[in-house]
Amino acid sequence: MVNLTLKFVSCCRAADLRISTAEVLDCVSQLSLVNPLEEDEFKLVLRSNFAKSRREQSRFDQMYHLFFHEMKSDLSQVSQSPETEQIKNFLDQLMENDTLDTLEKALADFLAGKPMAYIQEVHKIHTQEEQEARALKSNMSQLASRLQVMLKINQIKSKVLRFLGDNHAAVDEALKKKITGDLNDRLDHAMGLLNNEPRPDNYGLKEVKNHETHYNHIGEIPFASLGQEEIEEVRDVIRKLVKKLEEIATLRYSVSSRGVIDIKKTLRKSGKYLGVPMEIIFKDRPLRKGKIVALCDVSGSVWSTARFMLNILYSLQECFSKVKSYIFVSDLMDVTDFFKDHDVNNAVEKIMKDTHINYYAPTDYGMAFQHFKNRHIQELDKKTTLLIIGDARSNHMNPQDLVLKRMRERCRRVIWLNPEQEKFWGSGDSEMYTYKAHCHEVRPCGNLNQLIDFIEELIL
Repeated sequence: MVNLTLKFVSCCRAADLRISTAEVLDCVSQLSLVNPLEEDEFKLVLRSNFAKSRREQSRFDQMYHLFFHEMKSDLSQVSQSPETEQIKNFLDQLMENDTLDTLEKALADFLAGKPMAYIQEVHKIHTQEEQEARALKSNMSQLASRLQVMLKINQIKSKVLRFLGDNHAAVDEALKKKITGDLNDRLDHAMGLLNNEPRPDNYGLKEVKNHETHYNHIGEIPFASLGQEEIEEVRDVIRKLVKKLEEIATLRYSVSSRGVIDIKKTLRKSGKYLGVPMEIIFKDRPLRKGKIVALCDVSGSVWSTARFMLNILYSLQECFSKVKSYIFVSDLMDVTDFFKDHDVNNAVEKIMKDTHINYYAPTDYGMAFQHFKNRHIQELDKKTTLLIIGDARSNHMNPQDLVLKRMRERCRRVIWLNPEQEKFWGSGDSEMYTYKAHCHEVRPCGNLNQLIDFIEELIL
């Protein structure tokens, strides 16, 4: 049982599950307290030790099913039989070729019931990051890696048929059919592991679907459909909202400058007054202001939402310790200085005129996230709210959602505002459901009422 558990741990580590030696020792000691033949108890012990968060549970379940169910027909572990001998001969013949590359050796080990090397190869493909193409824009590098694995699997399937054909005299039809089925099932499991890319569980995701009606007419018009007069009306509304929120936030922080009530010390002091809290003790710790990093898609109708969001954020920047803003289509640019040197409304207009962003390039969220990780990842810390404004339509380019996962791990929370209606998420080239797995909060934000709801919640 110990050796079996250690093999399973090796597979989990190859799949990027973090499992320490201490956790393995705890698991082994706990297995002695349950009946390993009762699968529910056995799986519960492994899961409670090796899946340390709900986001890791789906990956653990995938590895458990692969190792203990899909790989259970490990014929090399059972007593010798004609079927075992034929499979062993095939694998020996396959491994005799000195020109086998790493992938082919990993597949041969997978057929022999040792999946760790193949899991490592698949994990490399799933986590492969696209590099910027200088000439032709494409996301083919990861697809090419997947295609290479698929071709190798098909080649091995052909070798299985040829091997059994060469040994037709020594193998009867029933046995031949059984061997072919077992090997093809194992290769199908290998293909499934490649194609079923794991998605983390995100049970804590906050999805906001409804909004209050602050303004009946102007509040429900999509930002992209506003006329010039309506834009000026929205700006007047935003100015009033900013003034209101500034007053509330100023009062809030001035009151908190003396700290919040220290319950423990106050109750301790009340002892000499027969339990009546005559003296109120405050903690000398004022409220902390958060930090905002905004990534704004400036292509098409998304910019209509982004410009009003940037307008509000910088009008309320006294409510935050720091506000950093980046715009992108496929490349990424820091536009924070525009707001330092100009009035908010002028800065928004200058961003569209004086930046070097190619507004006519195909939108590529994956490459924009890659650029942010390479150049500005240090801006994210545990006090930072990462605010992404975009429709998540990436023109079928590689979404590179694992880059967003790394960004999530560094910041306090990730909030995605999508100007599209929710019924269109996931349609066509939208990667919204892919990115949603790495966000703390997602909400549609395409009109003034939805924007006011979000800003009030963010500030208050």
